[in-house]
Amino acid sequence: MTKQMPNIVADALQKPTQENLTLTAPSTHGPRILLLHGSLRTVSYSRLMNEEAARVLETFGAETKVFDPSGLPLPDECDATHPKVAELRDLVNWCEGMVWCSPERHGTITGIMKAQIDWIPLSLGAVRPTQGKTLAVMQVNGGSQSFNTVNALRVLGRWMRMITIPNQSSVAKAFLEFDDDGRMKPSGFYNRMVDVMEELVKFTLLTRDVSSYLTDRYSERVESGKDLIDRVNSKRA
Repeated sequence: MTKQMPNIVADALQKPTQENLTLTAPSTHGPRILLLHGSLRTVSYSRLMNEEAARVLETFGAETKVFDPSGLPLPDECDATHPKVAELRDLVNWCEGMVWCSPERHGTITGIMKAQIDWIPLSLGAVRPTQGKTLAVMQVNGGSQSFNTVNALRVLGRWMRMITIPNQSSVAKAFLEFDDDGRMKPSGFYNRMVDVMEELVKFTLLTRDVSSYLTDRYSERVESGKDLIDRVNSKRA
């Protein structure tokens, strides 16, 4: 005989369709996109790539903000009250989607890129600030085309419970792809970047009003926010 589910399990399994999908009027503002880059160089191609992407996103009706990582301390070097950390976290809460663009260094993302992601908390209390937000990943290369960095960024996006879009951009010999004014030259690389931004806007529009429903989990429904905090803190003790 099949055992009947405990009431708590049955109730939790039913909850997504009955309570967590709140039908409200669709958002009418442009998608809010935060762009992070992984280099502090005076001529930073990851920054130039993000600035070009921001122009494209705004053409598609998005509202954009490019975070400047200069002055951001190393993770654990100070607490979250540091002005640059607070600025980054406020922007993460503001946005509905993100673009992460990093150079490839030693076969992966830069420390500057990783520091920004590490300062974004997995949770603030019982709230996960990145959960359900969309993400596009890009990389710039000093030499031939590589995909190590975008692959690493995808792993991080998944860990942060983000909806990482299928398309991505990797620009080979980035120093040849920008003019003296820092604008990206017409090319197949430019076209791919536009494709990625267009797809990001589409995914953000499709998911932002239902992201809490898409990311709702049984394991979290059976444990309240307070219980979660108490359990995590008890393990640290």
